[in-house]
Parts: sequence; C-alpha cells; structure tokens
Amino acid sequence: MKKSCLAVLLCLPLGAMAYPIDVEKQMTGVKVDYTAYDTAYDIGSINLNNYGQVAAACKVSFRNGPEAPRVRRVNVPAGKSVDVTAKFNRQIIKLRIVLDCKAE
Repeated sequence: MKKSCLAVLLCLPLGAMAYPIDVEKQMTGVKVDYTAYDTAYDIGSINLNNYGQVAAACKVSFRNGPEAPRVRRVNVPAGKSVDVTAKFNRQIIKLRIVLDCKAE
C-alpha cells in the first residue's frame, strides 16, 4: 500500500505551478478579445484578437508587484491577432494586466 501511494505521489507534476492573471479591460468602439498566458516564471503574455471591422490601437500595461509596470503599445488590424509579452526581473507571483483599446 505504501509503495502504491508513493508511486502516485511521484507521478504528480511538482514543478508545474502557474500564477494567477487578472485582466482589466476598457474597450472603446472596438471588438477585441483576449487570452492571457503564463509563458514562464518571469514572462507574461496576452493574445489580442480583433473581431471588428476597424483597426484597434491598444495600450497593454503589465504589473507584477513592486516592479515598474511594463507598457506596450500595439496596433491590431481588423480581423487579425497580435501577441504581446513582457519580461520581469523577478518571478511573477500575481500578474495584473490593464488593457485599453480604442478605434484607430
């Protein structure tokens, strides 16, 4: 019995720990959807999909605790998608993303 319990514990992935991601979005006149990913322990990323008929100008702000926010500005053409990433100096414990998109 002890050997089977040990075998089950060894099968569990111990290193696969993900961090929580909070996304706050503000959309003005565009149809943009997002998917946030925990790419690595110090890299956060978000995929922006524009389902509208007009291009979108987006400002993405990544925050990880006490570090300075990483701000990225991207243009998402109509019907296209764009990946946006940010690398931090420390391990991410909780990632906060502010997404602000407007029509171009």
